[in-house]
Amino acid sequence: MSKSSAPPPAAVDTCRSRANWVKWVMSVVPWLIIGGLLWAGLFIKPAPVGSTVQPPVLERRDYFYGVARPSDDRIWFAGSNGKIVSIAKDGGTERLATGTASTLQDVATWDGQHAVAVGNDGVVIHSGDGGRTWLKSESVPRSQVANKFTRLRLGGAGTAFAVGEMGALLQTKDAGKTWNRLRAEEDLAWNDIAILPDGRLLVVGEFGRMSFSSDGGGTWADVSSPVPTSLMAVSFKDAGLGVAVGLEGVVLVTRDGGQHWERMAVDIHDHIFDIAWDERRQQWIGGGSLGRWVTGSPGAESWRTGRLDATDLSWHTRVLPTDQGTWFIGANIGQWENARWQPLGAGWQPESLISLPAPLEKSTKP
Repeated sequence: MSKSSAPPPAAVDTCRSRANWVKWVMSVVPWLIIGGLLWAGLFIKPAPVGSTVQPPVLERRDYFYGVARPSDDRIWFAGSNGKIVSIAKDGGTERLATGTASTLQDVATWDGQHAVAVGNDGVVIHSGDGGRTWLKSESVPRSQVANKFTRLRLGGAGTAFAVGEMGALLQTKDAGKTWNRLRAEEDLAWNDIAILPDGRLLVVGEFGRMSFSSDGGGTWADVSSPVPTSLMAVSFKDAGLGVAVGLEGVVLVTRDGGQHWERMAVDIHDHIFDIAWDERRQQWIGGGSLGRWVTGSPGAESWRTGRLDATDLSWHTRVLPTDQGTWFIGANIGQWENARWQPLGAGWQPESLISLPAPLEKSTKP
């Protein structure tokens, strides 16, 4: 039987040297990588490639709640994350620097320069230079419970009213700089306020509540409502004829300036969030949940309803009639005219803004 073939001493030494070399290399590599990264971070400056990608002005995640007409060639939409988007008649879009991240529920303008916006967290901002800069109103009365302002209505020069949660009913007389409370705080949300041609005020809100003031907000008297359902908006054609709309398809009509109301037969149960008188088309027009629209005859005796588009069931909190069609503002933005729904971003053409009429709410400069 032959002797075992043990490796010679020289081969053993060679294997040990190779193993030691591998261990040394493996221990050094991490330090070489760290050193290279440190060197690159200190001495290598990245060169810009192409231009910076800016997010689009209008994004899918945006929700809009308010609309305003600062001039006859621009329109503003206010909404989530403090965003106010300005769209010009040539189709150009711009995001205004509002200085707030709180969701804005409404925006209004007295003229091309003076504007005010309100929203969540008790935010009230105002601008005196056409929306280029915005300042926060610091004198806004606040509740210890909730501070959400949902609607603005303009009065005379520099005057506006804001309504919201916890019975919020505020007034400004200096274009949004300072505000005072017109009613005591209460566990109720006021959703809209109408300013009648003779200066009387009517507020509508939760649980069908209505209240009336004949002295500019000094004293108030509740008005009997035919429904217990929350009312979301109210609008008047003249000193006598007005319409209020609300949840579950409620449409109410008054013919005596808001003293008495009658419920109209409208065969829907979808919520209606806004109503406006369209002077050009001589009709009432409203919008709400699930892409719902409603229209009423000039005297508000008869009503029709339908959906903007069978494939678009978005909700809309504001309507704005213009010469080119009615804007619906909410989960998306679009125009509706002659039974055709055209949302922004889906083949919309800027020509639809070219002939905007004069702003609906306008007065002398504050």
